[in-house]
Amino acid sequence: MDRERIDGITLRYNAPVTLTFALLSLLALALNELTDGWTTQNLFCFYKSALSDYLTYPRAVLHVLGNTSLTTCTGNIIVMLVVGPTAEERFGSAKVFFAVLLTAIAGAAIMWFLFPDATIMGASGVLFCMMMLASFASMRGGAIPITLILVIILYLGSEVLQAVTGAAGLQELTHIAGGVVGLLLGFAFSRGAADE
Repeated sequence: MDRERIDGITLRYNAPVTLTFALLSLLALALNELTDGWTTQNLFCFYKSALSDYLTYPRAVLHVLGNTSLTTCTGNIIVMLVVGPTAEERFGSAKVFFAVLLTAIAGAAIMWFLFPDATIMGASGVLFCMMMLASFASMRGGAIPITLILVIILYLGSEVLQAVTGAAGLQELTHIAGGVVGLLLGFAFSRGAADE
């Protein structure tokens, strides 16, 4: 049940993926403190390790929950809380969850193949994906919102420009991956929503 009554006020768990992501990010940060970094090293950051290491696979997804500080974590959560509910309301929680999962795996794959000596953690790729999805929320009847075009130009365009000029590193490429996943899925989800 996603509703809870408190003194006549009804609370609703209105965006399950967004809210759960935020809570899990806080939990990951708390576990980092409680385990003196063990959980972050072994679960919430991704690095190239042997495929026989059974933790390689969960790390490929869970790295998006990892953060190095409360400031970074809360900053990511605030952006997620702003854009996530809009995407979930428009496309549904299952599709948004799929987008988050695909973005996490895309970021891990980029790191694995292009930056084998690096470590990746954090929600920045997911945030770019969610920004793209949220920008598609107002797309109706095949009309492309100007806000979507501006998001593509300003956010994704600046990251692509850094990649083209050689200034991009792993972080910018994970932003691009998240943005591209959000862009492609946004078009696909919008087409599906229009057909319903």
